[in-house]
Amino acid sequence: MLFNSLEFAVFLMVVYTLYWVLRERRLQNNLLWIVSYVFYAWWDWRFLFLLMLSTLIDYSFGLWIYNSKNRKKLFLWLSIFNNLAVLFFFKYFNFFSDSARILLESFGLHMNPVLLEVLLPVGISFYTFHGMSYVIDIYRGQATPIKSFVDYSLFVSFFPLLVAGPIERATHLLPQITRDRSFNYTQSVEGLRLILWGLFKKVVIADNCALVVNQVFNHYEVATGSELIIGTVFFAFQIYGDFSGYSDIAIGTAKLFGIELLVNFRTPYFARDIAEFWRRWHISLTTWFRDYIYIPLGGSKVSRMKAVRNTMIVFLISGFWHGANWTFIVWGALNGLYFLPLLLTGNNRRNTDTIAAGRLLPSPRELFQVMTTFALTCFAWIFFRSESMTQAIGYIQGIFTHSFWGQHVTKLDMRLVGIMGIFVVLEWLFRNGLPQFLQRTNAVTRFALYYSLVLLIIFFGAFGSEEFIYFQF
Repeated sequence: MLFNSLEFAVFLMVVYTLYWVLRERRLQNNLLWIVSYVFYAWWDWRFLFLLMLSTLIDYSFGLWIYNSKNRKKLFLWLSIFNNLAVLFFFKYFNFFSDSARILLESFGLHMNPVLLEVLLPVGISFYTFHGMSYVIDIYRGQATPIKSFVDYSLFVSFFPLLVAGPIERATHLLPQITRDRSFNYTQSVEGLRLILWGLFKKVVIADNCALVVNQVFNHYEVATGSELIIGTVFFAFQIYGDFSGYSDIAIGTAKLFGIELLVNFRTPYFARDIAEFWRRWHISLTTWFRDYIYIPLGGSKVSRMKAVRNTMIVFLISGFWHGANWTFIVWGALNGLYFLPLLLTGNNRRNTDTIAAGRLLPSPRELFQVMTTFALTCFAWIFFRSESMTQAIGYIQGIFTHSFWGQHVTKLDMRLVGIMGIFVVLEWLFRNGLPQFLQRTNAVTRFALYYSLVLLIIFFGAFGSEEFIYFQF
């Protein structure tokens, strides 16, 4: 059930109406828990049992850790092992098996790898991270286990965030689940605004860009250098519109039920360096790795070499988290290498404020920094989008070796370029946040924006079968 589908719109309206009719928190939570499982079963009902089992195991381990005196660490590692084992089986087994075959063949040895023909359960990387953060926080004494299994299950399976985040923390979401919630008109309006903005990003920006990107990447061998660059830039817009659009719809949907989710994006393409980019891109995942891997390893409060090691570990794991492919590992490694000069010079916390704060336009220096950071990010995106290292290397070589001008693969739609220009302008205006921008505008401007977005979605939306990119992770 896609967020950008008619069936989800009907589903949401029905659930929203029933939710506020019930009024009582326990009944509301029961409803959200049931419909979240229905939402997940809509993809493939067989994986519902995996979600239930994973939820039950982490719920139990949370109680055992809290009540144990001498076996806290044992229960912690058993819980982590369970979560990682599930991920390994469904997501990484074939990768390691095939990589072992390639390695042995390089030494002249032959093997027939065991490959599993299993589907990747949608959202598995997200809900396993929910469970691990819950158990780790209990072990650290930062959270206490929740008694209600329904409430904990809702924390893991809440349908707006179930399949692609944001990756929530027990300390942030569980208190909202366990307290009474009353209808808030302002919060609901904010939610509808975010849903509208997210739909625009997805069906107008991301899905239209996907038409160009797919053509270029599928025929990169014959594409011109200019087409390859255009394909790269369009993919940068596609993945941002796709994933941040999903996050906006998820956050907006949660607001309709009186629940606030973590912000996941803050105009990352206006970042002035890679460190700032990663403070603004997929924030819930970045902070998860920071809190549960980087800081426990010592963070930056260690020797310089260990700080470099910790940084590269986090970026490599981040790449591998996205998929069982060497392209993702190289993508993570590239971003780590981009980050290291900032870390070694102590400039990784240099840009923590909003760009061009209090000004309409950026300075020439800021513009140069933004364009440089965007170019580095786009180069790394080539590996992220490519299906293999062979394709990624061939794609990059083609930029420099193919004839530069001409159109062999795709014809650029100038209307889409114009809409993307509008999108960039709106993103710039919203760089302090959409709610903050709307608070400073009058009613005429706000409704003009709403109607414009609706019309753009109706007339330029690519309504097809384009799933959200991060569903595969």
